Amino acid sequence: MSGSVLSSSEAAAILFGIFFFLLVLRVPVAFALGLACLPLFFIEPRLSTMMLAQETFNAYNSFILLAVPFFLLTANLMSVGGITDRLVQLSRSLVGSWPGSLAQINVVLSVFFAGISGSSTADAASQSKIFIDAQTREGYDLSFSVAITAVSAVLAVVIPPSILMIVWGGLISTSIGALYLAGVVPGLLIAGAQMATVHIYAVRRGYPTYPRSSFRQLLCALWVSIPALMTPFIIVGGILLGWFTATESACAAVIYSAVLSIVVYREMGPRELYRALLDTGRLASVALFCIGTASAFGWLLAYYRIPQELLANVTTWGLGPIGVGFFIALVFLVVGCFLDAIPAIIIVGTVLEPLAKSVDMNSVHFAIVSIVALAFGLVTPPYGLCLMISCAVAGVRLRYALKDTIIMLVPMVLVLAATIIWPDIALFLPRLIAPDLMK
Repeated sequence: MSGSVLSSSEAAAILFGIFFFLLVLRVPVAFALGLACLPLFFIEPRLSTMMLAQETFNAYNSFILLAVPFFLLTANLMSVGGITDRLVQLSRSLVGSWPGSLAQINVVLSVFFAGISGSSTADAASQSKIFIDAQTREGYDLSFSVAITAVSAVLAVVIPPSILMIVWGGLISTSIGALYLAGVVPGLLIAGAQMATVHIYAVRRGYPTYPRSSFRQLLCALWVSIPALMTPFIIVGGILLGWFTATESACAAVIYSAVLSIVVYREMGPRELYRALLDTGRLASVALFCIGTASAFGWLLAYYRIPQELLANVTTWGLGPIGVGFFIALVFLVVGCFLDAIPAIIIVGTVLEPLAKSVDMNSVHFAIVSIVALAFGLVTPPYGLCLMISCAVAGVRLRYALKDTIIMLVPMVLVLAATIIWPDIALFLPRLIAPDLMK
């Protein structure tokens, strides 16, 4: 930036150099982002260390980010209020007769859970407690059990309502309703790819299969699950119909989940409610602190015009929309290995947005490609938060389940590639149901 002591390249070297050095020292990502900013605030005369706190708290001055803790609370209320148990029974009735029955149920439950909570970490935590031990008791390999539980949890960031879509829409000015609709088909394709992978594993390794449920059992399971299954329709439908905003939809989800747990299913008392609130406060504080320090980091990137310098050569490569799509996916795949998804959106999403615009890439398509690519980072080392959670519950090291995890990611990469090559995979539903949101 003109008049600055440091050039763009020097500022970038300091920011990223300190950040990655702190990551090597195993400093938490949120703290590493904030500490990497400090030297520039000391070096640059026009800046002061107070601006770090100011930019961090400016990030919290966003009505839309209130949705993050509310969706986390929805996920926790589901777990303690009996909603998850009903969805497990429905999943068993639907796919219990397929090869690798319990693992198939794991994936289908993740689809239902994703449509309610929007949190992959909450999904990974609850699913790991339910399925990993149960699968190993039935003869599944422990590494497979950990891998499929972690990998299926990433569906929560692709299938609406997704916390990442809310953050993206708030920061990069994209219609959240359009993002919700655009995530449905890619999310279901990824779930289908995971179930096909489970089928191949089950056939080759002889994993057990449950007897087929009767039509009566299916209807009974569906009947008791209908109140829980209404949640995604309330959330997404309410936004599309203009009943409430994304944040208000998260509040509605909390109220609805609480009523189901307390009044309908009657499985949540004061103790369970307290535990859900406590877990939500802990998870939300971590997520929001990441947003704050990442925003300060992103502000410095903009101050020194680092994104423009980084993309100066890329725009001369002559990449078309498909080439840019693959480039964006590759960047997010790499960044997702080291950064939490929310800071990655704040830092990298804003950097790549001008590149996407330069080739007339649809903003919704750009968002979905980026979010799907970021989903891989939830199960890839060294960060891989969902994989870390599943491994912690199973009591094994990260590398123990790494081989099976990588195998399961292969068909997911094919879905990502198809979404890049054929944008209508993501854009079909929003163009059909809410074309006004695509403008």
